[in-house]
Amino acid sequence: MSRLGRTRVTVQVTTAAAARAHARSVVREQWEPAIGTACEEDVIDLLLVVSELVTNAIRHGDGLAGFDVTPTSDGVWISVQDNSDVVPDTAYGSGALPVAHHGHGYGWPLIIRLAREITIEKRRGGGKTIGLLVPLRPADRHRRTAEQPA
Repeated sequence: MSRLGRTRVTVQVTTAAAARAHARSVVREQWEPAIGTACEEDVIDLLLVVSELVTNAIRHGDGLAGFDVTPTSDGVWISVQDNSDVVPDTAYGSGALPVAHHGHGYGWPLIIRLAREITIEKRRGGGKTIGLLVPLRPADRHRRTAEQPA
């Protein structure tokens, strides 16, 4: 996984909507010029993962402490920092949907299914950083694969 163009892009975001908008702009302005137009399904997956991570940081992580987006040759690396040392119970699960709610939502199973290389690191001074890769494919390559007979 190699970085594309500029290095990591850090912005001050306070909402999931702002984080989604920033992630989409990084895809348009940095990933697509280097690789090609991104498959829209993959961009939707990216936006779902960003929404879940940022919402979790705000609701369960004592607030959002940082949000970074790094375009790579394989997709987009997302890094979300929060102020809580608590690691979500389901963070290292299989990605299977929960049989019953039991206080856990569907966010982490969704993240595990859509992302790769998930890391959770404690931050010096408190809190944690969750990093992961959301794969992106060029739309033309995805289209050719989908059109081939099975």
